[in-house]
Amino acid sequence: MNRFLPVDEQMHVLMRGVDFGDKLTYQHMERELRERLQESYTADRPLRVYCGYDPSSPDLHLGHTISMRKLRQFQDLGHTVTFLIGTFTGMVGDPSDKESARRQQSLDAALHKAQSYAEQAFRVLDRTRTQIRYNHEWLGQLTFGDVVGLASHFTVQQFLARENFAKRYERGDAVWLHEFFYALMQGYDAVALETDIQIGGTDQLFNLMAGRKLMEAHGLRPQVVLTFPILEGTDGVLRMSKSTGNSIGIDEPPGVIFTKVLNLPDSVTRNYADLVTRWDPQTIDAHFTAVAEGQLSLRAFKQQLAWEIVSIFQGDAAADQAAEDARRMYTGQAPSDAPVFALAAPLPLLALLLESGLVQSKGEARRLVEQSGVRVDGELVESKEWILTPQAGERVIQAGKRKFLRVVPA
Repeated sequence: MNRFLPVDEQMHVLMRGVDFGDKLTYQHMERELRERLQESYTADRPLRVYCGYDPSSPDLHLGHTISMRKLRQFQDLGHTVTFLIGTFTGMVGDPSDKESARRQQSLDAALHKAQSYAEQAFRVLDRTRTQIRYNHEWLGQLTFGDVVGLASHFTVQQFLARENFAKRYERGDAVWLHEFFYALMQGYDAVALETDIQIGGTDQLFNLMAGRKLMEAHGLRPQVVLTFPILEGTDGVLRMSKSTGNSIGIDEPPGVIFTKVLNLPDSVTRNYADLVTRWDPQTIDAHFTAVAEGQLSLRAFKQQLAWEIVSIFQGDAAADQAAEDARRMYTGQAPSDAPVFALAAPLPLLALLLESGLVQSKGEARRLVEQSGVRVDGELVESKEWILTPQAGERVIQAGKRKFLRVVPA
């Protein structure tokens, strides 16, 4: 008995969310994917699928999980998945979405950051059916002659036609030669893995197509490429990235993830619902219809969205606790994981804020008070001379919007 679902059923799952920004490319890749799936079904042979992730920071964020969830769908349909960590490409950094050169890093630094990638990947991928590879294994072995051979398949004009390079060139900003090598390196990954399918973001299309070209040059059948929309960061403007400070890490505490989702700009909630959740399109449409018709407040929807995202990566119990903590914070109560400070004797509030770690200096504490950013048991602190004394029961200090401290008698 064939292990795979019929091709039409697989196509329905795998083409959801695919976006090339170009109708002809979509039709071409859809046709090629169908052909590969039919061959796979007929021969009862799994397809080889991969996606690469450069370790630019030690943590994976929600933006990474869009392609990871598609990898998981391929796994669930019986295909072979490689989670490729770009330990060599990560030394250069992908310039696809940048209008300035990325800072380079050493191989040792990339390997150090990569250590946590593999483990975090299993929050989405099936551990037993995932192959972890590192592209320094083959890219580090290439000779200068090999690089010249790879470069001979591309022209400078092809690279300068890319929007980010074109803008920099027009402004007279530097376009470094090593940045051109990135597409060659990523393209060679496909050759080394002899892949059937590569997944990436829409900004990766040039690099993925380079893989097709290099595979053909090496006598291999060109890979099918599937690209997906980019997830905006918490600022609602730039793509999610650790370096720009607008990311939501999948390994962050549940309460942090929940709060960040609650504070997303309204304009990006549809993007998060479409790209990050497990909801089907009908469920998503129903949510937004309810919001539009006033049957569901946007805050209530964001709470559902936040619960769903925390649940995916941390589990239902963590999502329930994060939702309860968010409710407590909204009403001025301390969340369950707020630190506890044992107070043995009267202590000026500014000193307490500093000793407890809620602030980094007394100057910061004074500014918080002056800016009406400190509350004790919900009461706004208006004097920098406030002194707390030990008393029965717990007192709650709030510093800013998200920092809480539970003060108990020693």
